[in-house]
Amino acid sequence: MSVTTTAAARPRRRAAGAGANRWVVLVVLCVSLLLVAVDATVLHVAVPAVTEDLRPGAMELLWIVDVYPLVCASLLILFGTLGDRVGRRRILLLGYALFGVASALAAFAHTAETLILARALLGVGGAMIMPATLSILRQVFPARRERALAIGIWSAVAAVGAAVGPLLGGFLLEHFWWGAVFLVNIPLMLVSLPVGRMLLPESRGDGDGPWDVIGALMAALGLFGVVLGVKRLGGGEPVMSPFTVVPLLAGAALLFFFVRRQGRRPHPLVDLRMFRRPAFSTSVGCIVLAMLALVGLELIAAQYLQLVLGLSPLETGLRLLPLTIAAMAAGLAGARMLRRFGPRRMVCFGFCLTAAAVVTLTAMGGTDDAGLLLFGFVLLGFGLETTLFGAYESMLSEAPAEQAGGAAAIGETSYQLGAGIGIALLGSVMNAAYAPGLQTVPGVPSHASDAAGHSLGEAYEVAGRLGGSAGAALRHAARDSFVHGLHVTLLVSAGLLLMGAVMALRLPRVMQCGEIEDGAAEVGLPSPREAEKPRVSALTPALDVRDTAP
Repeated sequence: MSVTTTAAARPRRRAAGAGANRWVVLVVLCVSLLLVAVDATVLHVAVPAVTEDLRPGAMELLWIVDVYPLVCASLLILFGTLGDRVGRRRILLLGYALFGVASALAAFAHTAETLILARALLGVGGAMIMPATLSILRQVFPARRERALAIGIWSAVAAVGAAVGPLLGGFLLEHFWWGAVFLVNIPLMLVSLPVGRMLLPESRGDGDGPWDVIGALMAALGLFGVVLGVKRLGGGEPVMSPFTVVPLLAGAALLFFFVRRQGRRPHPLVDLRMFRRPAFSTSVGCIVLAMLALVGLELIAAQYLQLVLGLSPLETGLRLLPLTIAAMAAGLAGARMLRRFGPRRMVCFGFCLTAAAVVTLTAMGGTDDAGLLLFGFVLLGFGLETTLFGAYESMLSEAPAEQAGGAAAIGETSYQLGAGIGIALLGSVMNAAYAPGLQTVPGVPSHASDAAGHSLGEAYEVAGRLGGSAGAALRHAARDSFVHGLHVTLLVSAGLLLMGAVMALRLPRVMQCGEIEDGAAEVGLPSPREAEKPRVSALTPALDVRDTAP
């Protein structure tokens, strides 16, 4: 009997460094996510300082800003599925190390090319970290009730990171040089690497068959092409430009052949049969629509606050802070709401609340109305986080545990694609509504009107060069046209959000939670090959969320 007890205890000691409690593991995962989320937005306020110091060309500046999300989105599926094969903790720790090295390289970059390379490496590190955090979370919280609470905390931290980025960047730029926005990552990574090695559990999928290297490269290159084409559209590139059409067509073709390849392989890289489950496919669609509506709005709202109301970058970040606080509150309350109302009503409510917030913000005008902005941003943050929480939880719970890395990568990829498409689509709507109002400004020549129609910032520059009554008239017309375009864009966003509410009707009506054995959620678990398969097979019926409503 002692031999049996020893044999049973050995895997438990081997699985995790110190047998850490699952909530401690959640803290480590949230710190990882916070760093990646902050780095996605921290550079935005530093762009003027980078431009002044490194003197990049227009194309180089575009790559400095865009290469991080572009590389990160392209490699999510590759590293998410690789973690399922070789170990999710291993990929996460390698991501920590790469993120720290790339941060040092970016902080002390002396040329634009070096900064672009460093930002690309940060994107690789981010792609290793992001799906690993969700898949490890799926592993250490096998009970859906607790996992819902953990995902709520995880998503609240993501909201904090996205908002803290510009605030942190603005603070650091006021006291240090622009490289400090990257240098702050290094001490945090130096702590996270040994702590993660000690506390995080190792887990893998079933590991059947060889890893599909060709399929992984096809997915990475295909996503790179699609995301690049979408970002080109969002940056104002003409629809039929070869710089837009070629990446989009090549990326779409590669993704088409990737899907065909996965359907024919006995051991696919990503089990696309997950999309046959209504809860999974609907959740992914809801994430895309939610991000599509949000990111374009955030970009336009930041321009409105700075260029129309004349706020500084730091003041702009503070005005957007209520949105983040409301999102945190929704994330923390999400588990209780999901148990009480179920995925269908929760996600529908989130979409409808966000649409109501967007319609409320159409009352914004050329003068500052702090109360209206506060009310609208609070509704927007709470509604959007409610939507994303319900969609992410349903998607992750519907996926088999052995496919956790692939499912997390699909969720993060849909998040990134929705954000890119949102900037392109809502940016195009904004430009279409903004530019016509500048064509007939008295005293302004046509070439100046055409240049001013590109953006509000450029309109102010043209107005400054014109001077006199013509410049003042152009400036006034540009502000009015921008506010009009903002209202049109908000109404289009509200329509997209209501489409999301209709889509969410396919989600399960009730959140079904299965029971697991006591103590199974602790990190000190047997290794996946020894103990995970029986537990997964026992849990699958309980976690198989189906809509039992008539």
